[in-house]
Amino acid sequence: MARSYEQEEYHGEYQGGPQFADPGGRSVLRAASRRNPRNRPCPTCGGENRLTPEDVHRGYQCNSCADREEE
Repeated sequence: MARSYEQEEYHGEYQGGPQFADPGGRSVLRAASRRNPRNRPCPTCGGENRLTPEDVHRGYQCNSCADREEE
């Protein structure tokens, strides 16, 4: 049986916690890995290779766009 994205996410949350790209920093983006490559565009600015599939699943935008919205 194929694993769903939610099962993989659950596994990541409870087996060592989520892996952030900038632990302790301001970013909530997830770290890139072989299973979660940073190969998706930002939905706000269209910048290439800004997000991972997990970031997209969570509805995130790139750090630059998030910083501009907070100003």
